[in-house]
Formats: sequence, structure tokens, C-alpha cells
Amino acid sequence: MHKLKRHFLASLFGLLPVISSAHATEADLFDSGKLLATGGVSQVEGAGGGGLVPWALITGYGTRDAIGGNVHGTYVALPDFTLRSPGISLGLFDRFEFSYARQTFDTGSTGTKLGLGSGYKFHQNIWGVKARLVGDAVYDQDSWLPQIAIGLQYKKNDRGAVIKAIGGKSDEGVDVYLAATKLFLAQSLLVNATLRETKANQFGLLGFGGDRKAGYSTQFEGSLAYLVSRNLALGAEYRTKPDNLSFAKEEDVFDVFAAYFLNKHLSLTAAYTDLGTIALQDHQRGLYLSLQAGF
Repeated sequence: MHKLKRHFLASLFGLLPVISSAHATEADLFDSGKLLATGGVSQVEGAGGGGLVPWALITGYGTRDAIGGNVHGTYVALPDFTLRSPGISLGLFDRFEFSYARQTFDTGSTGTKLGLGSGYKFHQNIWGVKARLVGDAVYDQDSWLPQIAIGLQYKKNDRGAVIKAIGGKSDEGVDVYLAATKLFLAQSLLVNATLRETKANQFGLLGFGGDRKAGYSTQFEGSLAYLVSRNLALGAEYRTKPDNLSFAKEEDVFDVFAAYFLNKHLSLTAAYTDLGTIALQDHQRGLYLSLQAGF
């Protein structure tokens, strides 16, 4: 896994000068030429998409001749837990995307109930890469073919001893996903479907694999978004998850969101999210907020 991380970083920094030099003479590298909202927002694991689900769209507003990117901060307030997830992402020529997110899962006073101590925190680093394979969600309006992208997320948790104690197999893992996004401009509607191969327990915050199931499983993730106005999108998402641990049942999750794009440099997403049961604590429903700044 450490080799994978090094290869990811090497590919990011090695690819930038090569591609930039090839495109620099063709257009402004930072033209922000894509339509407002077509870069999506920052997904909780750092990828471009919705709050819960990565889309096939490439983050930022860079066109095929330009670079786009953003920084974001996400906060999720639940009855028994909180999650903070700042991150950064970079889109290269509407073809490649690289992302990083740092998640902090705070158990608060619930940590005492779980035998971990009050305010016990789990941290997870997530490195992501995405590549557009075929299609163009904006310009292929006359085609039935959606934009399709393949993505990978390498996740590393810092609580290996706790994960082992609850039956988890590893504190690191790799998710691979295939996303298809279709944008119907005339109807102001976006439809996305994502298939994910994963071993992650609670997105990886409780490790990967378990005593009930150790290997990969295929999960479905879907999004619908309606552009009410040029600046405001309303939508909903649903995401299935594996149930690998006998220690605690894991449930599917969903959200209902509103994303407001002040301009191409600043957006705010607010959502009601239901994350089901987490670590024996039922009814984890609450507020999701994410602020994104970029170009």
C-alpha cells in the first residue's frame, strides 16, 4: 500500500509538467471555462461529485485545455459523533483528477460508552485518482452515452489496534469505482450511478474487512440533482455499504442536499444525511455542511 501511495504522488507531480507543457501554448491554463456547477462539489472522501457519491465529472472548472482545482472543508454533525474532512483536489484538462482528504471522526462523549475514552478520535487519510474514459456530460447532449470515469481511493486509518480488536482485518484499503454521469441540460437534470468495489467498514473509519466478510463486495451509489436556477441545485443520494463486522451492524446511507454556487470560485453544500447505525449507536441522522473554494 505504501508503494501505491508513492506511485500516486509520483504520477501526480510527474504528470503535471509534461501535460502542462503540451497544453500551455493552446489556451490559458486556468481558464475556468466549464459551465457553473459542472465540476460538482467535493465528496466526503475528496472526489468531485455529490456529498456522498463520486461522479464521473472531473473536479474544477478547467476545460480540455486547462487546469481546475479546489480546496474544501466538510463537517458532519450527528447525535453521537462528528466528522471533519478538509481536502484538496486537482483536475487536469477535464481528463484526470487527483484528490486528498483528511478525515477526523470524533466519538465525543460516546467514546466512553464504547470503552475508548471521551473524545477519542479516528483519523483517515484518503488519496484519490480518477480518469475520464469516454463521453462528455456537457457536450454529448445528442448521445445516449453518459460520461464514464474510473476512480481509485487509497485509505489509511491510524487506529489499527482498535480496528483489530473489533474484528477488522486491516487499517488500510483500496476502493475502486466506476461512475457514469448523464447531464440533461434541457431538463436541468443530472443522473449519476456508481459501482464501487470495497472492503471498507464505515467508509474505512472502522477499517477494512471483518470477521463476517473479509473480501471485496460490490456496492451501488446513486445521485439525482435538479438545477433549480443557475446557482442552486437540489438533489438526493443513496449509497449501499458492506456489513463486514459482527461487532456492529452497518446500514446503507442517504442524503437530501442543496448546493449553492455563488460563482465558480465559491460554493456551499448543506444536506440532511442519514448514516444509519454507527458503532452500535442507532439513528445517526444530522447536518452535513461543506464549503468549497476553487477555480
